[in-house]
Amino acid sequence: MTRRKSSQGTNVDWVADRVLRGLIGTLLRLPYETRVPAMGRALSGAIAPLAGYRKRAEANLAMIYPEMTVSQRQQIARDCCDNFGRTLIENYAWKEFSDRLAGTTPTGAGLAAVEKAASDQRPVMFVTAHYGNHEAPRQVLTNMGYTIGGLYRPMLNPYFNSHYAKTMTSWGGPVFEQGRRGTMGFARHLKSGGMGTLLFDVSAKGISLPFLGHPAHTATSAADIALRMNAVVIPYFGIRQPDGLSFAVEVEAPITLASPEQMMTEMTARLEAQIARDPAQWFWVHRRWKARGKS
Repeated sequence: MTRRKSSQGTNVDWVADRVLRGLIGTLLRLPYETRVPAMGRALSGAIAPLAGYRKRAEANLAMIYPEMTVSQRQQIARDCCDNFGRTLIENYAWKEFSDRLAGTTPTGAGLAAVEKAASDQRPVMFVTAHYGNHEAPRQVLTNMGYTIGGLYRPMLNPYFNSHYAKTMTSWGGPVFEQGRRGTMGFARHLKSGGMGTLLFDVSAKGISLPFLGHPAHTATSAADIALRMNAVVIPYFGIRQPDGLSFAVEVEAPITLASPEQMMTEMTARLEAQIARDPAQWFWVHRRWKARGKS
């Protein structure tokens, strides 16, 4: 199979999209309790090895945790890809996912800050990462009556992104695609006193900050926007529970508004604390530590 590119993507992109569409469509017909673990097994056992996801995850784990045995790193990589599959199918079935989370009570020092900001009509920027299911906190807070928009990064596979984007924008507040126009729309939403969420844990042009002991290029977008809008910045996380289906939602104390570097360092530290608790819930497939030119 060639990797010839077109304006829509490569032939491999097209084939991968067709496989995932078929798998998602088939699994959506199954009961929720069967569907979610089945998608986890499919990603971890079949798709991830073929796509190179497990190999990349194991390489990242070897760099960060050289003291681990090979078998330990392999297990975390498998569990990481299983969580990825579960997260994917949960977010495609967002109505059922919302119903499943209806009884989830969020905890954390940030809840009072959210309530006060809403009362004061002050912008709130929730920051999170590809940990557990990053949409679980937005679902839970939406069920509580908050309207939370988002800024999402499009998938590299343009065929897959066409239906992924539709899913991302089907519920909650306004969701914008990352880019100049999308970022401006997201900022306007916050400026009006709105709430929005942004993921900060991918490699991007920006500053080099230590992440898990190694330098990682980190965008300062979250801090930059928050400073311009005088927004309350609150990290939150959706942590998958041992049953593989339910979640704990933690809404953490606000990040102090300071320099962009200080704010991003603090956000990174909050994520590192979550990873220390359960490394398998973070998306080790990311090329998080890849080299970049000067920005």
